[in-house]
Amino acid sequence: VCSMGNSTSRLYSALAKTLSSSAVSQHQHCLEQPDLAQPDPIDPKDLLEECQIVLQKRPPRFQRDFVDLKKNTASNHRPIRVMQWNILAQALGEGKDNFVQCPMEALKWEERKCLILEEILGYKPDILCLQEVDHYFDTFEPLLSRLGYQCTFFPKPWSPCLDVEQNNGPDGCALFFLKDRFELINSANIRLTAMKLKTNQVAIAQTLKCNETGRLFCIAVTHLKARTGWERFRSAQGCDLLQNLKSITQGAKIPLIICGDFNAEPTEEVYREFSNSSLNLNSAYKLLSPDGQSEPPYTTWKIRPSGECRHTLDYIWYSQHALNVNSALGLLTEEQIGPNRLPSFNYPSDHLSLVCDFSFNQDPDRLL
Repeated sequence: VCSMGNSTSRLYSALAKTLSSSAVSQHQHCLEQPDLAQPDPIDPKDLLEECQIVLQKRPPRFQRDFVDLKKNTASNHRPIRVMQWNILAQALGEGKDNFVQCPMEALKWEERKCLILEEILGYKPDILCLQEVDHYFDTFEPLLSRLGYQCTFFPKPWSPCLDVEQNNGPDGCALFFLKDRFELINSANIRLTAMKLKTNQVAIAQTLKCNETGRLFCIAVTHLKARTGWERFRSAQGCDLLQNLKSITQGAKIPLIICGDFNAEPTEEVYREFSNSSLNLNSAYKLLSPDGQSEPPYTTWKIRPSGECRHTLDYIWYSQHALNVNSALGLLTEEQIGPNRLPSFNYPSDHLSLVCDFSFNQDPDRLL
């Protein structure tokens, strides 16, 4: 059992048993079929309080405000809050990423997981899309299922986490949605291809029905290949994902939201492919710019031995003919991030979380 600090939570400690890699392999059946057993519910306020007890010696969570983006469009249903976040795989943060300005103590999983959970609990997403998840079975699935989420995980076939000693199994993409708001209609785990070859990158795409409106939509999460020099590879992966999503959404008849760490600046070809797709996609965070045409200046900011890296790599794409963006969570300022950049004692990942509130267009039969 993993302690959550000096004040160990009975609520949490019962759930936080660390699974070895072999234990994770025994759970492979969970990747395809959702667990039909109903977990005992927990109150999110209780879990948040437990996290804050563990984090009492750390600085308080950053204040970020939502920016209202509604354009006098009335909606007759509650908005759908979608959260996108590369949470930083624990094995990579401690063993591979070399954040030279981040103390190793700030990366301790016993506390860092509480920072991650505090961020999620603070924004209360209806749908949560995560990348670099390597503690799915021992942390996120046990807890989020008890908070009312249906959980799906798809690991990378050759996760770099497995190269790190004392790893917790492979990292991958994970998708969570509130079962009281949505019904799962279809789920697809997609291993992305490039140049007709299967790659190490994956995606999850799920068709959901909104219980309040009866409307269908597709939510997808992905994480494309990293590093400079792999631009054509990312472009091919993006094309493959778009082709899959065209089929799943019946050529954009079903509205679509795509969350991901694309590892690509807006200048890359894969970004242009999504911008110009026949799926009629727009990037939600462009709407924060004065002209509605520019991406944020950064979604990740870190310092490695090779120098400082500030990039825009993370996006929430959406069907602009069928969905409206009601609001978006503002980014951290440079002053908030601080000179040592991310991750830090204040913030658990090298990527910022993105959060948007969506509503359905009131004219569902509107043509593309």
